Parts: sequence; structure tokens; C-alpha cells
Amino acid sequence: MAWLCSDRQRVAALEVATTFRDRSRGLLGRDGLEGAILLKPASSVHTLRMRFPIDVAFCDRNLRVLDVTTMAPNRVGRPRLRARAVLEAEAGRLAAWGVKVGSQLAIEEEEGEEEAAAAE
Repeated sequence: MAWLCSDRQRVAALEVATTFRDRSRGLLGRDGLEGAILLKPASSVHTLRMRFPIDVAFCDRNLRVLDVTTMAPNRVGRPRLRARAVLEAEAGRLAAWGVKVGSQLAIEEEEGEEEAAAAE
């Protein structure tokens, strides 16, 4: 399991979607999300056929937050020019975690996962 860190503080469990299939599926078909999901690479998102509103943080290649917005279901967001990754969470969560424009995000892997991946 991975963890989302904001300004060096662990804030939530994190799913990382790096394949086309995982990015395309994203939060579709879910009724909620405990933590967050990071879509990488991505510069825009939509909430078509989603069941709940989401917070969206657009990040540069270093995971510095460029913009934060809340999107209602069945909306299409506009692309952000310098965005290379998009963080999604249930509406209200990013503010509760202190994620805002300028925040530095990081991914922290659970200990042992790197060793398990190296063994495969």
C-alpha cells in the first residue's frame, strides 16, 4: 500500500493509477473512496457517470500542486497546461488534509513492498 504525504506529513492511503486501463477506470463505479487516487500521467479529468463529487488537485511533474478544484458528478474538467498528474479524493478531503495550491505531495511506499517487488 502507498501513502499520500503532503508537505512531509502522511495524510491518506493512496492508489496510484499509471496504466491506461487504471487511469480510465479511476473512480467509476465506486460509491466512495477512503483515501485518494493519483492518476499519472494526466492533465485533466471528468466526472461523467460518477456517483459523488470529488476534490481534484492538478500537480506538476514533481507533484507540486498547481490548482485545486471540486467537481460535481457529470462534469468535464478543462486541462491544466503544466499538470502531469491528478490527485482525486472525495469532496472536502483535500482541505481536511491541508492540500492546497503550492503543497508538495509525495508518495510513500509501505516498508517491505519495495523488497517484494525486487524479489519478483
